[in-house]
Formats: sequence, C-alpha cells, structure tokens
Amino acid sequence: MQIHTTVESLRAARRAASRVALVPTMGNLHEGHITLMRQAGEHADEVIASIFVNRLQFGPKDDFDKYPRTLDADCEKLEAAGVAHLFTPNESVMYPTRQTYHVDPDPAQVATLEGSFRPGHFRGVATVVLKLLNIVQPDVALFGKKDYQQLMVLRNMVNQLAIPVDVLPGETVRADDGLALSSRNRYLSPDERSEASRIYRCLSRIRDAIRGGDTHFDTLERAAMSELAANRWQPDYISVRRQSDLQVPQTPSDGLVVLAAARLGATRLIDNLEI
Repeated sequence: MQIHTTVESLRAARRAASRVALVPTMGNLHEGHITLMRQAGEHADEVIASIFVNRLQFGPKDDFDKYPRTLDADCEKLEAAGVAHLFTPNESVMYPTRQTYHVDPDPAQVATLEGSFRPGHFRGVATVVLKLLNIVQPDVALFGKKDYQQLMVLRNMVNQLAIPVDVLPGETVRADDGLALSSRNRYLSPDERSEASRIYRCLSRIRDAIRGGDTHFDTLERAAMSELAANRWQPDYISVRRQSDLQVPQTPSDGLVVLAAARLGATRLIDNLEI
C-alpha cells in the first residue's frame, strides 16, 4: 500500500490507475470500515482510502483535539484489506488557505435528526467530501449506511452538482447481538455494552411492526423512546422517515427507514434500519 500525504502524489497515483473506488474516513478504523474497503474492491481495480480528521464538521461542543488518531494500526488494517493507496493529508494540505467556499446542503434535509443536534455538521462533511472527490476523481465512492443522513446528503450533493461518481452504500456491520460497529463503542463500560444492543432491538420491533401493516408511526416511536428512557438511556430521537430525503412520511409508503440516536452513559450511539 502506498501512502500519500500530498495532493500531487495522490493524483499521480490516480493517473496511473484505471477504475478507482474511494472510501473516505477519519481513521480510528474498525471492522465496519474494513468491510467497506473490501466491498469497494468489488467495484474497482484499485481502492483509495483517505484518513483526515476534518475540523469543519466538528461543532463547538465536539472535541476535535481528542478525536482518536490511530494511523499505524489503521495502516495495518487497510493493507491487510487490499487497499492500494492511502491519502493522509494534514490540515495545511487540505486547507492551504482558510476555507471560505462551502457546500450548504438542502436546509430541509439537514435541519432535522442529526442536523438538529449538530448544527453545521453536514456543511463540513459535504465540503470536505466534495474536495476529496475533486482531488481523487474516483469512479465510485462508498459510504456506510450507519450514518444514514450523511449518505443521503452526499448522494443528493453528487446528483444535484452532476459530479461524475457513483455513490454506493455499505451495509451496517453489526456485532452478534445486533449493535452497530462504531468507533464510539470503545467508550462503553462492560455494563453499558451489554445494554447497548437494546437500541437495535427497539428499531427491529418498529421495522417488523410496520412491515406487518402497523401505520401508527408516532405510537411506535413513543413506545421505543420510553423503553430506552426506562433503561438508563437519554434518547434524542427515534423516527420513521422517507429514505429519499428523511422527511416525515405523509402516507404509508415504501422506502421508509427508522432512525435513532440516544446517549448511554457518556456515549452517544446512532443506528437505523431500512423498512
């Protein structure tokens, strides 16, 4: 695996490749990321991964400086997964001057769910991903479904700006008890870890109820929120939405997703299931 720290080096490698897949990350990789890398390899001749902790997507309450940096371990995992190139720019490479041009996603799509708890987050995500797409110019780019709102924002950005890349979703990788793999799981205590799969069970019951014909979305959401709250969670939301734009469905329809975010102890977990 070749490691590139400059745009010039990465672009030279890209010119020498044919069909390329890009998987952007912020590092601190787990098996969910590695599964995404392997999936990317099924769609391209070479996989380019990026690791960049993007300051633009951190809010004032987020601790940018404490975000885990585990580059050596990440490199070992990526090489074992068959990644051909790793782009690891520093801030002076990604933002050589103060970033004054930004991508502002559709307010209706980012003022809800995660966006309501993390103002400006998706603006930072969309800006850095557009920049990475311009640098790498991949044929395909892969993003995990666990960050469902992020996937929706980026897919719509690519479509509306006519960026010549196919955005492909990666399925959420789960532990045996259903908990979605996440870098945040490392902060759970043993007792919290045994409780953490409840969020998946709540989502599964909502999904199964709707598939069985239950259209009382509000009732299902409230029951799940109450169950979490009764078991030491602090739920932010559990909500049934349209997959395409994450708006509240006006009528029962196909293409729904149920999403959740809740804090267990000091750890905030997100998850979702398509219906």
